[in-house]
Amino acid sequence: MTTRTLLSLFAFALGIFARTADDSDVVSIAKKVFDGMAARDTGMIRSTLMPEARFYSMRGDAPPVSTSAEDFIAHLASVQGTLLERFTGQPKVLVHGRIAQVWGEYEFLRDGKFVHCGLDSFSLFKTSEGWKIAAIAYTADTTGCPGH
Repeated sequence: MTTRTLLSLFAFALGIFARTADDSDVVSIAKKVFDGMAARDTGMIRSTLMPEARFYSMRGDAPPVSTSAEDFIAHLASVQGTLLERFTGQPKVLVHGRIAQVWGEYEFLRDGKFVHCGLDSFSLFKTSEGWKIAAIAYTADTTGCPGH
């Protein structure tokens, strides 16, 4: 192999590593939202969000609902019982430079009991503080949920 070929392979390997690191980082930000919900840690949730982040939900045939991050967090803080949201499989991740998308099926439990499932879609931007969520869009389904 020539030096040029080795350098090309090395550059390619670095590109794969960087993409893998970003993939892992954006998934960990999404999971940090879930961890914040479970811990009732509004500060943890806020730390993942851009200042003007929005939440969008789709339930059944109803029109989409848009909620500010602060209203979403306030609602979570008022809910009684334990909350658990988790991906039910490996989420899909797309990263292009400083923009990323995490897309994955999830289930939501309250006090250990199944409430709903759906799809979470996280839109993120890489800022000077690291990856931050600009928007979360999700469905909330009570039927057709795997395992329930």
